[in-house]
Amino acid sequence: MAQRGAFLWAFFILVSLFTSHGDALGVNWGTQASHPLHPSIVVGMLKDNGINKVKLFDSDSWTLKALVGSGMEVMVAIPNKDLSTYLKYKKAKKWVKDTISKHLYDGGVDIRYVAVGNEPFLTSYNGSFVNITFPALTNIQKALEEAGLGDKVKATVALNADVYESASNKPSDGDFRGDIKDRMLEIVRFLNEKNSPFVVNIYPFLSLYQNPDFPLDFAFLDDRGESIEDNGVEYSNVFDANLDTLVWALRKSEVPDLKILVGEIGWPTDGNKFANRTLAKRFYDGLMKKLATGAGTPLRPGRLNVYLFGLVDEDMKSVAPGNFERHWGIFYFDGKPKFPIDFSGNGQSKMPVAAKGVFPLESRWCVFGKPEMKNSSKLGDLVNYACSNADCTALGYGSSCNNLDRNGNISYAFNMYFQMQSQDIQACDFDGMATITTKNASTGTCLFPIQIISAGVRVIGDRVSAAAGFVGLALFGILGLM
Repeated sequence: MAQRGAFLWAFFILVSLFTSHGDALGVNWGTQASHPLHPSIVVGMLKDNGINKVKLFDSDSWTLKALVGSGMEVMVAIPNKDLSTYLKYKKAKKWVKDTISKHLYDGGVDIRYVAVGNEPFLTSYNGSFVNITFPALTNIQKALEEAGLGDKVKATVALNADVYESASNKPSDGDFRGDIKDRMLEIVRFLNEKNSPFVVNIYPFLSLYQNPDFPLDFAFLDDRGESIEDNGVEYSNVFDANLDTLVWALRKSEVPDLKILVGEIGWPTDGNKFANRTLAKRFYDGLMKKLATGAGTPLRPGRLNVYLFGLVDEDMKSVAPGNFERHWGIFYFDGKPKFPIDFSGNGQSKMPVAAKGVFPLESRWCVFGKPEMKNSSKLGDLVNYACSNADCTALGYGSSCNNLDRNGNISYAFNMYFQMQSQDIQACDFDGMATITTKNASTGTCLFPIQIISAGVRVIGDRVSAAAGFVGLALFGILGLM
């Protein structure tokens, strides 16, 4: 009887951990891909992996339709470019009617939050959204309340951790950035009044990327590195220190108990020397165990609510922040998992369930067909063209394809363009210097991917071309073609 009781108690503990963890764990679903997965496939993949919360970057009807009846908790968003539209209350009211009310019914989409803007106060935006974010936020919340949805759906703003700072790099000196402090005070007090959460994106990876002197172990949550002390509080990782810096800023803003959601947190797997599957697995292992314990941070003990970033790789994202931007996914672009992960945090690490119903294109690759050809400006122009219209970020320093020789680099560029164009035969010409092969061109750590049959229509605009071009120009030195 005692043994049976012990077994039942242990079982109860494990179930409680998994349930608690599942309720606290969500994922960001980005769609900036040349060959997107069908939304219904993505929803199935989320369900298969026990993920019941999802954060979107827009309110696309195709995506929301796939979420109908899923039971998933959803955060929709209004992109920065649309914020000015909702300075007019009539526009905000119409958006709520057409987007929220339309989908929020018994058996429909369980929308809980509206993120009004995505990191609108980044310094790189030069203040473009500083004066319009708060008015748009208040209009959306007012429209939700007028529609009778104010208690169920809360408007908030997804903010980057750069909205607060600490002169000493210690949490207790944390406060909101001086240039936006007045705006932040308006926002946090409004959120507190409306019982809406503060959504913050925290990226320990960026601490390593941006600071060559940053201690590697402090970026992870496995307590391997040295701790720092702040007024008697010990911090063993940058995540806890970062979030508690926000807690101090909230205290100083007289909203000490404002709920916090971590809107984005993750680790990329390519595009930088610190971006690889080994370090990503280490990061997620530590994060999942932390979530499972419900320990929280020193100043915010208790269960953390987080959204992992992100679900799948997105090959159309801007690389202005870094080449790693296209490699944040836990899954590759085709829905295949990258590494074992324990979503429950109870030590049962295993490969996530891959997306089902995904069909790859034919097993063929486009490679350099003139290896005897010496360096020439013409060849350089062709490679630059390929990488300006495809994703060549894996060729960068410290990346997975960094060790290819000259011909391998050229072949990689040609193939990425070929796959981007859905293996159109004309896309593997390059003035007669390329050829199609059925022999897998992958080598070592470098994967020459095969694209999938796309669920959507790829759109190429000036914005995307400019972002991709940044990569192409940067590759000239790598390929030795100038």
